[in-house]
Amino acid sequence: MGLALRNCISLLFVIVLLPALCYSQYTYVSSRATYYGSPDCLGTPTGACGFGEYGKTVNNAEVTGVSRLYRNGTGCGACYQVRCKVPQHCSDEGTKVVVTDYGEGDNTDFILSLRAYAKLARPNMALELFSYGVVDVEYRRIPCQYAGYNLMFKIHEHSKYPEYLAIVMLYQAGVNDVIAVQVWQEDCKAWRAMRNAYGAVWDMQNPPLGALTLRFQVSGYGEVKWVQPSSVIPSEWKAGVAYDTTIQLT
Repeated sequence: MGLALRNCISLLFVIVLLPALCYSQYTYVSSRATYYGSPDCLGTPTGACGFGEYGKTVNNAEVTGVSRLYRNGTGCGACYQVRCKVPQHCSDEGTKVVVTDYGEGDNTDFILSLRAYAKLARPNMALELFSYGVVDVEYRRIPCQYAGYNLMFKIHEHSKYPEYLAIVMLYQAGVNDVIAVQVWQEDCKAWRAMRNAYGAVWDMQNPPLGALTLRFQVSGYGEVKWVQPSSVIPSEWKAGVAYDTTIQLT
C-alpha cells in the first residue's frame, strides 16, 4: 500500500472517529439504580450539591443522587435519561433527572427520588417496580432544559455580607459543567478565583466591595470557554436571593 493511500485512510479514520468521540456521551451506559424515600415524594433540600430548596423541586422533583457521576461536585446540575431494563415493568422513555445530591447504594450510579423512580415504570406498574428496590438500568447524559429560565446566581444562605460570599448556580442548561468561577477586583484590575467549597457551591472570603462582576468557565460539547454575564450582582447583595445572569446556556 502506497504512503499516500495510507495517509488518506488514516485521515478518513480520524474524520470518522471524531464525531463518534464528540457524541459518545449520548450513548447508553449500563448501571443500576435505587431510590430514597421522602414524606412528600420530592427531592431533598439538604443534598450534597448545596442547591437547597431548588434541589427539592427542580424538574418537577425528578432528581437524583449519584456516586461516581458526582465528580467532586462538577457533576451537580447535570441531566441524565435513565431507563430500567425489566421489560414487563419498565417504560421505554424512563425518567429524565437532574443531579442534586451524592449517594452510594448497592453498586448503583443513581439513587432516584420517588417521583423519578416511579417514572421508570409502565402505567400502573410503579408498585411492582418499587418492590425490586434496585433495578438494572441504562443511562446517557442529555442537555438540561429550563424553559423560561436563564442561568441564575443564587447567594447561598451561608453567605454573610460583606465578609463572606458563597454562590450556587441554578438552571444550568445544556451539557455544561462549571469548572471555575472568578470575581473582578476593580482596584487590582484582576480576576480573583472563587473556591469550589463543595458540590455546586463556590465561595470567597472578603469579596470586593460594590457591585460584583462574575465570570465562569464551562466545559461542554467538547470545548472549554469563559462566559461573562452582562449583569452584575448588586453591591448590597443578600443571602438567599437569586440574581438573573440574562444568559441562556445551550
